[in-house]
Amino acid sequence: MKIAIIAIGDELLIGQVVDTNSGSIARMIDPAGWSVEYVKVIHDDADAITAAVDEAFAVADVVLTTGGLGPTKDDITKLTLCKYFGGELRHDPTVLDNIKEVFAKRGIQLNPLTEAQAMVPTSCRVIQNRVGTAPIMWFERTDGKVLVSMPGVPFETLQMFRAEVFPQLLDKFHSDEHIGHRCVIVEGLTESKVAIQLDAWEDALPPFIHLAYLPKPGIIRLRIDGHHTDDSLLQSTLDQLHAQLCDIFADHLLADADLTPEESMLQRLRAKGYSVATAESCTGGNIAHRITAIAGCSDCYHGSVVAYENSVKINILGVDPAVIEAHGVVSEEVVAQMAQGIRKAIGSDCAIATSGIAGPGGATPGKPVGTVCIAIATPERTVAATYHFPGTRDRVIDRASTTALTLLAMALK
Repeated sequence: MKIAIIAIGDELLIGQVVDTNSGSIARMIDPAGWSVEYVKVIHDDADAITAAVDEAFAVADVVLTTGGLGPTKDDITKLTLCKYFGGELRHDPTVLDNIKEVFAKRGIQLNPLTEAQAMVPTSCRVIQNRVGTAPIMWFERTDGKVLVSMPGVPFETLQMFRAEVFPQLLDKFHSDEHIGHRCVIVEGLTESKVAIQLDAWEDALPPFIHLAYLPKPGIIRLRIDGHHTDDSLLQSTLDQLHAQLCDIFADHLLADADLTPEESMLQRLRAKGYSVATAESCTGGNIAHRITAIAGCSDCYHGSVVAYENSVKINILGVDPAVIEAHGVVSEEVVAQMAQGIRKAIGSDCAIATSGIAGPGGATPGKPVGTVCIAIATPERTVAATYHFPGTRDRVIDRASTTALTLLAMALK
């Protein structure tokens, strides 16, 4: 099933706000075999909304709109859709009750503008927005095509889409076709090298199977997708192909499922009963952030020191000042001592340490912007290496974080 998304809001077009809803919806519907065929970002303008809806229905059976449902005068989506589908605005007491309940939970007093959001078109079916005040509106054409109008606030949109809207769409547009996916994550290889290795393998794939290359800096996600009316045949074929990919990339296999480097690292730490701590300089706590964003990480993640200034490296992590003097703070010798120091300070089994030049300034002779030294320590050994990551400061930090997490995950393999 193909859907179209229309993101409505002047703030999106001037760059004040980024449309994250479309990508999040696409990721949410993908496991069900649905795909986004069309995405358009438009002004809060009645003619623009009407034209975009016409375009969207021309390519999809399901149209999702986000935004333009607030209580202010510039939010005109509701009125425009009412004119498009017919009917008139009516007061819906169930919507008002929901708004009052939401406001009561937030401890906010209801005002006339927000109360007016209980006015909804007679041509729609309301889905109560349990996490916000703007009602979700389901419009259905005589030919069976559907438009669902949702708020633009990502938290509201995605929570309600997952809990209410998408399940109802799946019920309406039921298919007898079964779908399946398998993923492997490969590290240390370029996309072109992976494609060359898989050339003959990919040519031999059954017609109901497709391989997607989904690269990110430092890793490549290979996803096998399948669609077939015979679910047993589909799943057994996917299992066989998945096992083949794992064998082909055994030396570079970061994960045999759709896991991030930090998830893969935590999985392997748990398998060995190990804990980990981080000592970060140039990455500024980003590695710790990525780990602690995963619920339940506290069973093996012990803590972090952001050792940005040399005195912290020396006084907290026990780095020898003579080593800094001899090799520089951005050196394999220093990060090795940082990794050993954080293990001792926190009492963890394993450690990650980083020191580098994220830019845009700070380059020294022989150490350009993007130079990052990374060390990992396990109960068996401590290893350090120097890397050169291109790009902006944010990109260097992100790539260094991914590399560090991947290094420890692979060391624990």
